[in-house]
Amino acid sequence: MTQKSKGTALITGASSGIGAIYADRLARRGYDLILVARNQSRLNELAKRLADETERAIEVVAADLGNKPDLGRVEQILRTDASITLLVNNAGVGATGPLLTSDVDKMEEMITLNVNALTRLTYAVVPGLVARGTGAIINIASIVGIAPEVLNGVYGASKAFVLAFTLSLQKELADRNIRIQAVLPGATATDFWDIAGTPLEHVPSEIVMPAEVMVDAALAGFDLGEQITIPSLPEAADWEAYEAARQTLMPNLSLRTPAARYRSAAF
Repeated sequence: MTQKSKGTALITGASSGIGAIYADRLARRGYDLILVARNQSRLNELAKRLADETERAIEVVAADLGNKPDLGRVEQILRTDASITLLVNNAGVGATGPLLTSDVDKMEEMITLNVNALTRLTYAVVPGLVARGTGAIINIASIVGIAPEVLNGVYGASKAFVLAFTLSLQKELADRNIRIQAVLPGATATDFWDIAGTPLEHVPSEIVMPAEVMVDAALAGFDLGEQITIPSLPEAADWEAYEAARQTLMPNLSLRTPAARYRSAAF
């Protein structure tokens, strides 16, 4: 018997890795799917398998989100398809090499996908979710968003944007019945590493989480109502302390006079 639909989830970067696992899990939870990625054949294979196994309605959209016309097609779907209740902003690329030895054009391409595309897709979907009074967005960030020293600096900065953008959206949409979650995975066993320039076998196995386990943990965090989910963090209290410290800073970040330690130089 087919489950009652929870609406449609649009998932970017859905042809493999984390995105494909989200597709599997969400279809089994009762979502119809719109799968977006560049690889048409992989999308078709995934869509057929999931449709056969779950009896959900599944559409595929072959699109390169780094290409503005392709991105525009996906934005139009998000603006006009009233069945969409969930956007999973998963598409992204990374880099592991030192900042100063990286190709700046590749860094710009990373920003285009990790920052610009995610922003435009979010802008496209939010008005409809607000008008319908329900929905959710899951933004796949990374632990490098709070630990940019770990890998390439532009990659870390792009994921710090995702985290900051998510925190802002959470505040802005708090009274609109729209859920916003940022997921901050650590090292995850996907083809990310080969594409980014460091083969997975060169990464210490004790820090690498299987992709299926990561997605299941992220969805458990979503079910718990978490706004920020760090799948490998043993104690939620550690993030809560980090966030509490940030909140403590906020009232004093913009004042009329400089702090006392700077006044001898200022006056």
